[in-house]
Amino acid sequence: MLQTLLAVAAGGAIGASGRYLVNVTTGRMFGLGFPYGTITVNVLGSFLMGALFVVMARKGGTALAPFLMTGVLGGFTTFSAFSLDALTLFERGQGGTAAVYVVLSVALSLLALVVGAFLTRMVMA
Repeated sequence: MLQTLLAVAAGGAIGASGRYLVNVTTGRMFGLGFPYGTITVNVLGSFLMGALFVVMARKGGTALAPFLMTGVLGGFTTFSAFSLDALTLFERGQGGTAAVYVVLSVALSLLALVVGAFLTRMVMA
């Protein structure tokens, strides 16, 4: 149990660091008026979750799931930050932008997960 907890913690540190770098990079590239970093990590994280789901199911790599899926991807994706971004947009009087952000985040993240799983299944066939 302790070993698994340490693996999750190490993965979380890696994922959170990656999320920070994506947020800084997208903020510099596109500005801070829209949460580009959050939507980027949620979509990319969902894609990677779909791919890892297939790889681990086919290759029996479930021992790495706590580190990779719970730790790295859990630290990388930012659903709580997504929720705060949506509320912030809404409270700024940007209800329409908040709605677009929520719909795009959910739809693109689900699509990315499906595409990640599909492409990985094709590669591993």
